[in-house]
Amino acid sequence: MKLKFISSVLCIILSYGFADRLVVPDHLHDWNVLQDSDVWVGWTIKDDIQWCRSEKILPFEMEHISHIIEDKENYPNVFKRIEDTAILAPDIVHITLDMPFPFAGRDYIVKYVSNKTDTENTYTFTAYDEIKVPERKNCVRLINAGGSWSVIPHGNGKTKVTYTWNGELRGDFPDWALERAWKVQGTEVLNWLYEALK
Repeated sequence: MKLKFISSVLCIILSYGFADRLVVPDHLHDWNVLQDSDVWVGWTIKDDIQWCRSEKILPFEMEHISHIIEDKENYPNVFKRIEDTAILAPDIVHITLDMPFPFAGRDYIVKYVSNKTDTENTYTFTAYDEIKVPERKNCVRLINAGGSWSVIPHGNGKTKVTYTWNGELRGDFPDWALERAWKVQGTEVLNWLYEALK
């Protein structure tokens, strides 16, 4: 009961603090499953926004996984599509992504909010525009970037990791290729996390 209350208060704070920004909705459902294997990947629509999610059970303790997610400066060494992370302020990060040929790269600026308990660590990230970063040529700014990580103990030294993100890619990316891109992204991110933990 206490945990539910704390989660509700956090959501209210996030709603007011980021009223003009995209925040991951609490209850996403009716998933269109793209992959149901070692890494589960799906997408759904809520309020005209396409949300994507991937999940994987990892054979590591929650604290070990959380440490890697919290170490944003090291993201390029963990997540192979990330070219660069620039820490602009505590919990505010500029991330640049390498996209496969022939697409332009993507970048985004987000603010992270973490909520850690004995039963779950969550890391919510939302687009942030109060620190200005010049846009690079041949790079599309994801102005609506948003998502979250959820890290939950699964018993016997295992942990369930859930990665949720706004699937908008903007720019020159064709709609017909979105589902494939989401499937690849959801799978790569969690498999790279697994590799970094080994």
